[in-house]
Amino acid sequence: MRVRGNTPFASAVGLVLGLLCAVEAAKVNKHKPWIETTYHGIVTENDDKVLLDPPLIALDKDAPLRYAESFEVTLTEEGEICGFRIHGQNVPFEAVVLDKSTGEGVLRAKDKLDCELQKEHTFTIQAYDCGEGPDGTNMKKSHKATVHIQVNDINEYAPVFKEKSYKATVIEGKKYDSILKVEAVDADCSFQFSQICNYEIVTPDVPFTVDKDGFIKNTEKLSYGKERMYKLTVTAYDCGKNRASEDVLVKISVKPTCKPSWQGFNKRIEYEPGTGSLALFPSMHLETCDEPITSIRANIELETNHIGKGCDRDTYSEKSLHKLCGASTGTVELLPAPSSAANWTVGLPTDNGHDSDQVFEFNGTQAIKVPEGMVSTSLKKPFTISVWMRHGPGAHEKETILCNSDKTEMNRHHYSLYVHNCRLIMLLRQDPSEAENYKPAEFHWKLDQACDKEWHHYVLNIEFPTVSLFVDGTTFEPFLVTEDYPLHSSKIESQLTIGACWQDSGHDNDTESVSEPTSGGNAKMAQFFRGNLAGLMIRSGKLENKKVIDCLYTCKEGLDVQLPEEIASAVKVEFNPNQSSLTVEGDDIDAFDKVMQHISYLNSRQFPTPGIRHLRISTTVKCFNEESCVSVPDAEGYVMVLQPEEPKISLSGIDHFARSAAEFESQEGVTLFPELRIVSTITREVEADAESEAAEGTDDDPTVQETVVSEEIMHNLDTCEVSVVGDELDGEHEGLEVDMSQLQQHSLEMSSSNLGLVITGVNTMANYEQVLHLIRYKNWHTEALFDRKFKLVCSELNGRYISNDFKVEVNVIHTANPVEQANNAMVQPNFINPVHHASLDLSGHNLVNAHQASVVPSAATIVIVVCVSFLVFMIILGVFRVRAAHQGTMRDQESGKENEMDWDDSALTITVNPMETYEDQHSSEEEEEEEEESEDGEEEDDITSAESESSEDEEGAEPEDQQAASRQQQLEWDDSTLTY
Repeated sequence: MRVRGNTPFASAVGLVLGLLCAVEAAKVNKHKPWIETTYHGIVTENDDKVLLDPPLIALDKDAPLRYAESFEVTLTEEGEICGFRIHGQNVPFEAVVLDKSTGEGVLRAKDKLDCELQKEHTFTIQAYDCGEGPDGTNMKKSHKATVHIQVNDINEYAPVFKEKSYKATVIEGKKYDSILKVEAVDADCSFQFSQICNYEIVTPDVPFTVDKDGFIKNTEKLSYGKERMYKLTVTAYDCGKNRASEDVLVKISVKPTCKPSWQGFNKRIEYEPGTGSLALFPSMHLETCDEPITSIRANIELETNHIGKGCDRDTYSEKSLHKLCGASTGTVELLPAPSSAANWTVGLPTDNGHDSDQVFEFNGTQAIKVPEGMVSTSLKKPFTISVWMRHGPGAHEKETILCNSDKTEMNRHHYSLYVHNCRLIMLLRQDPSEAENYKPAEFHWKLDQACDKEWHHYVLNIEFPTVSLFVDGTTFEPFLVTEDYPLHSSKIESQLTIGACWQDSGHDNDTESVSEPTSGGNAKMAQFFRGNLAGLMIRSGKLENKKVIDCLYTCKEGLDVQLPEEIASAVKVEFNPNQSSLTVEGDDIDAFDKVMQHISYLNSRQFPTPGIRHLRISTTVKCFNEESCVSVPDAEGYVMVLQPEEPKISLSGIDHFARSAAEFESQEGVTLFPELRIVSTITREVEADAESEAAEGTDDDPTVQETVVSEEIMHNLDTCEVSVVGDELDGEHEGLEVDMSQLQQHSLEMSSSNLGLVITGVNTMANYEQVLHLIRYKNWHTEALFDRKFKLVCSELNGRYISNDFKVEVNVIHTANPVEQANNAMVQPNFINPVHHASLDLSGHNLVNAHQASVVPSAATIVIVVCVSFLVFMIILGVFRVRAAHQGTMRDQESGKENEMDWDDSALTITVNPMETYEDQHSSEEEEEEEEESEDGEEEDDITSAESESSEDEEGAEPEDQQAASRQQQLEWDDSTLTY
């Protein structure tokens, strides 16, 4: 190519040619490639393209030059970028050169990246050129540049809740800022996709809401009565709006408003008699609502004031109770149960609602006089007064319990016990003495018990000049003692009264006439008592000791607690005297709860009084912070004592028998109840055995669901009364007796009257049976006595359980004298064969032995014997007359005829019906005696005439008469083998 002249074009061409010439002249790789020092890249997981900032470009100063030949440019290999090298361990990237001449490259991932495994990668990269010549010698490398690659996340995971379910408990009536928190997580690596942006309650129409942080709260106050548990379904969303793979269940329980209280016990507790101790609070615990408690004090009270005289006690007579407690002598019961032996309490109102617990009511208009001779007390000897009293409120007038005052003329009170303005006062006036000095006369006790309308037991031990008072077993000292002169000497008799004082009229305005007349003229009662009395006793010559007093007052029911050793040391337990209340103190709530669970009710009576006993628990707690200390309300319930199985007392034995009159008149008399048996049974309804019902196919039959079972039991008796049925006993010639040594041996007492006898005292049925076997009846004049009837009744618990009426009839056998019978009739011919009777059982009679069972021949038998004897005598007399009329040749023939006509008595028997009852014989005897009298008159006439006609033949007939008399003896009743 040619270039003309000095034109610009020619200049440029020349420059290029010069450069080419220079490069061609050089042809040496002098410089290293150059890249940036730091790169930042972003790659999306599951993608291989990396976006770098700045772009990956390598520069080299040895970059190739283009030279022209005929305007053609040829690039040389020196200065080109041949590649990039990555330095690092397990780098998941590679660098690729896109253009060697420009040095442009790209970075890409070898495999799919996982952001959750590694969010960032850092490594170094280096560029190198192609070197010199075709073989790339003298290759140059750039410096190492740092590359930071961040792996971008994609929303591939859904939220997952940390818990499978959530539970919470709330208290009704309260709105919470937060009840509980639900929490979900997302496995995505990025903040955007791994964060939970929202929670949602899926369950519709529930009073709850959840915020974006997962906190659940109620939107309204909850009610335990409306809903006790809510079940919610909650889901979660991440910021990429991915919903949780599984929703979660949330349970929210609603509790009643937390009130400190005793919880976990039944308000009605049933007690079955005879089962021993019954735990009252087996599952009880104290709810304190998480308040810090420092100490607890609880008082458990069993209310028994409405049962009997303040609680359940044995309802025997007061005298029997004194004996059981050891006061065995000298006691006199002034308010006994009305009976034939103690009739002065008849007509006095009683309280019949306490299962034979004998309680007398005084309404301010009634009083009774104690019969003379019942009590003999002298202030020179010690004596005791005991009484149960319920009184209140106090009155301004004196109210007399017991008073011994002048019967006539004067109104002097020798001793009295009365209530005045809630004070119990004992008046004791000395007997006249030589030294008339002031001595104690009135003892005053100020007692709340005297006016609280509750039953209390009072015992006064009087040993003049001192008086000791015990109320419910506790000693009380008098607050005031006044003195007075002794009484003036007088021969006026005194009158002992209960419920008022006996005095002459006109001396006191508070008087009321008494219906029965007195020997002192117009006498009246004054200072009437208003309230209830029971068990009024006077014991002469003895003072009650503390052991007896406690025994009389002790209840048969109460609270009890038996604690394990490990619990007993952690709490303090105290009882009141009659165990109707106890106090528990402690600071350990768990130990306190265990003590309460061991408290039990016990009733030791065999037949307890049924009904309700109220329970009350009063609790006081102390806290660290007294201002916010909780208050525990009283807990109330009741023990229901079920009706005991009532025993049926059965008396059985021989109820009809006969004895000879001689036995009634003997020193021993006749035993009335020789084979008496006392048995007590109860009847239970027992459910039929299910297996037996199935086997018999009776499951569908309602009539066989229960079986009645009778079971024999043992218990005591306190009274047995033998009374006469019919006319009263005539003390001049008949009476009932019992072995007094046996009575004393068994600590029993006997009282008798013309109506019978009464045995009293608490003892076993076996001992009563033994004593009753010894009761004898005597009668010293039995001529007009044919029978006597008696009735026996036994009872338990002062008449609460009464036996059947066991009636016994005793017949008197009057034995006639055989000599007198023979004298009343002519001698009988001995021609009747003896009759032997087999042993017979005569209904209604029981003859113990043959001697006792000898039966007198009846009037009908005597009549038959006399008639037959007379007939035989007439036949014999006729035979003799025939023999006298025929003499001579016909003697032998007549003699043969006489032998033929002779009475053949070889087969003659006379049978008397022995099956007639003894009563029928008595009734027939009276009728037959009248007939016998008329017949005897006729027979005597006939016999007299016959004797006059046959006086000449008596000597000849004497052998036959002797034989007839012998036969007549054989005809008499042979009772040697007869049994009833």
